[in-house]
Parts: sequence; C-alpha cells; structure tokens
Amino acid sequence: MGKHDHAHIEASGASLAKAAQGALEHAGEAWTDMRAQIFDAVAEIGKPASAYEIADIVSQKRGKRVAPNSVYRILDLFVATNLVRRVESANAFVANSHPGCLHDCIFLICDSCGSAVHVDNDRISDGVRAAAEATGFAAERPVIEVRGKCAECQ
Repeated sequence: MGKHDHAHIEASGASLAKAAQGALEHAGEAWTDMRAQIFDAVAEIGKPASAYEIADIVSQKRGKRVAPNSVYRILDLFVATNLVRRVESANAFVANSHPGCLHDCIFLICDSCGSAVHVDNDRISDGVRAAAEATGFAAERPVIEVRGKCAECQ
C-alpha cells in the first residue's frame, strides 16, 4: 500500500458542508456565514467555477453584491486547507469531496461541457514527485490536468 492508501469517504450535500466545516475548524479557522455560503456555491455548481461566478451566486443569495476579491481570499483559504481544489488551466475552483484527505491533484477536464473529475492516483503523483526530485527540484504541490472529452461528450 502507498503512503496515502485509505478508504475515501465521498461526501455531498449537507455532509460535505459539515466535513468542510470540520476540516476548516480543525485548521484553526472560523466557519463564518460568508465562508459557508461560498463553499455551498462551489459545491452546488458541480463543475469548475470562477471566483466571479461564485461571487454572482453568493450575491444573489445574500441580496447584496459580494466582491470577487473577497471570494478569492476565501477560496485561497479553502485551497490551503484542502476544502477546494483549484483547476489551474481554467483559473476555476471545485469542492473537494473528501476534504480530510491530502492528495496531489489529477484532473480530467472536458473541453466540451467543462466538467472536471478529480482522480486520486498516488502512483502517478509519486512518479511526478520522484521525477522532480531526480532533477533536484522540490515539488510542493503537483497539479496534473488532462484535457479532452468526457464519456458523455464523446
């Protein structure tokens, strides 16, 4: 078994929000109403969303404008605490369905519908880390993105 082998508990809906809240509080951060609304918006969208899209959704729910730069700050916190994953090539964010698990990001991104599937494969990410280490490079946060078409769009 690899260093990250364990059973994943995939959460969704209220259980995902509860898991995210627990992970954020465990990291010493408060779960505020604004943070909860931003997390809920990311989770509800179900595919990579920009900070502007998230700000629009939260603004509608709050009945007043929420600035994208405020959303970015909270998303940065969520990425740092493993609640949300950043899809680098799209500058977009998706909820991590198992926020208690630390893994490198491997995304399968559909160029047709925009969906992104997060895959955990420690053999691949360990290989990337080993290749980096062999050149004297210290990989801190490997992100692998594979672009193509999902099964439904093929």
